[in-house]
Amino acid sequence: MEFTVIDYSIFALLLVLSSAIGLFYALSGDRQRTVQEFLLANRNMGFLPVALSLLATFQSAVAILGVPAEIYRFGTEYWFLGCSYLLGLLIPAHIFIPIFYRLRITSTYEYLELRFNKTVRVFGTVTFIFQMVIYMGVVLYAPALALNAVTGFDLWSAVLTMGLVCTLYTTLGGLKAVIWTDVFQTLVMFAGQLAVIVVGARRVGGMARVWRLAEQEGKISGIDLDPDPFERHTFWTLAVGGIFMMLSLYGVNQAQVQRYLSARSEWEAKLSCYAVFPCQQIVLCLSCLTGLVMFVYDREHPLAPAQRPGSSDQLVLYFVMDVLQDLPGLPGLFVACLFSGSLSTISSAFNSLATVTMEDLVRPRCPGLSESRATLLSKLLALGYGLLCLGMAYVSSMLGPVLQAAISIFGMVGGPLLGLFCLGMFFPCANSTGAVVGLLAGLAMAFWVGIGSLLRSMGATEGAPLPNSTALPPAGNLTTILATTLLTPTPAPQSTTGLQKFYSLSYMWYSAHNSTTVILVGLLVSLLTGPTPAAAVDPRTIYPVLPRLFCCLPQKYRQRLCCGVGFPAQDADHADAAVKSNGVANGLAPHGPGRWEEEEGQGYIRAAGAPAYALQETSF
Repeated sequence: MEFTVIDYSIFALLLVLSSAIGLFYALSGDRQRTVQEFLLANRNMGFLPVALSLLATFQSAVAILGVPAEIYRFGTEYWFLGCSYLLGLLIPAHIFIPIFYRLRITSTYEYLELRFNKTVRVFGTVTFIFQMVIYMGVVLYAPALALNAVTGFDLWSAVLTMGLVCTLYTTLGGLKAVIWTDVFQTLVMFAGQLAVIVVGARRVGGMARVWRLAEQEGKISGIDLDPDPFERHTFWTLAVGGIFMMLSLYGVNQAQVQRYLSARSEWEAKLSCYAVFPCQQIVLCLSCLTGLVMFVYDREHPLAPAQRPGSSDQLVLYFVMDVLQDLPGLPGLFVACLFSGSLSTISSAFNSLATVTMEDLVRPRCPGLSESRATLLSKLLALGYGLLCLGMAYVSSMLGPVLQAAISIFGMVGGPLLGLFCLGMFFPCANSTGAVVGLLAGLAMAFWVGIGSLLRSMGATEGAPLPNSTALPPAGNLTTILATTLLTPTPAPQSTTGLQKFYSLSYMWYSAHNSTTVILVGLLVSLLTGPTPAAAVDPRTIYPVLPRLFCCLPQKYRQRLCCGVGFPAQDADHADAAVKSNGVANGLAPHGPGRWEEEEGQGYIRAAGAPAYALQETSF
């Protein structure tokens, strides 16, 4: 199971072409001389590259390794996650994108200052930085571990190579280089997965035989309608809980919103979101078919006990190397597929982290920063986060099974952020105190459940995992146990009750549970401390979800649900023209005397007096 010269050449070609794209955009056009070009690609991207970049951002090696291993071990139940993609992408397209795009912001968290105040903005920014720094370490470590396991290539040499190449093209080429490398890497991912499925299926007699044997062995799952949220995977867990996970990724995550904002129009931003849906279904289908082919192949060509991988995250690579070992170049193509997934995700993380740090933490404190200095500092921030990612990869080496670890991070931290934005957009009465307390409560609840799962797992007896569980890896110290258990909860035995049962909540419900906590606590605190006066709420930051959900109520009751905030109905087709600007320095309109006035190159400037807002309603 060793790489040939051709395999290494294909792998090296991936790295060279990715770096070349970064160099091309560093030396062409305006050469990344402005913050808007470096961070937002001059707001001039078409919908197709944006859509493929959206797909690639979180279609990382985590999913390429994790989903087939999940199908191999537990069957096709995970496939029902595709049911969550429809609402998980329609809601961002019709609610979040119109609000963010029409505000002409650069960082998602600028919205929080427009809706609440600077304190809420900083809290949201710091939470996002924490989320992405941890996640990008997992994403960088996963394919390097796989490469080391099957080829003997030095683990940390692979980590350094991938991390440095990614840092290079992200720092030099900006968001435009990131998006176009995502497009290239997406094609490589598709090619790698298709090669494995086609060759593997032919080795065992075709796809029809794969499906028939998998069905005979009970790997083709039916619809499990058990509503129990403590079951790891059921239809409701995946189809409903998955919606909240999708919203935390495609609705409010800076890495994705930044791509929407780079589109040349609001319609193209929406179109990119629509285009992701079939692409996501294809990717999920390919991953699940890989798992089924892997199961049938292993049944007919079992590895010797000494050759079997010690971790479920290495199953896919051992299968690939065994199936493709006599086809030079294809093992290298699949490893390039893995590294493409990681490069696309990591580069998005670097760019989004540089954006929020620059726009939310640096510029508000250095308002006189020149454009050239701001651009240079943005590039240095991207470089700094690239180096930090290498350190986080070492921390990730202590984590357990990759798929559930990564999803749990987004559920535990992404869920409260989703709740914070929903609180601001859907409830005009919410105030800044409620937003901060709600966010902290959501984060506390998330880690409370995680630590409770840790204590429950430490007291459990060792043994084989249950059909709906995730096994804990051996742990040599408390740090390893803590990191592993927080990210890979195991279900409680059937006899547990009360808090012990609560700690076994399925990881797919993390986003829903934690975002709901933020909303409920935020509303309660807002009502106790005094709701935000209607006159102080910018209608552009509100989506009237309650009046639309209860559209059958009389008009006067629907107006009460708006908490006194007016929503003048205007043609949404003219939204771009009404709020178009060439960009304000930090995305927020400065205060000034008078009314809304448009100054050339400065967008719209708001009056310091009584609010006089213009709003274009979105339709859903």
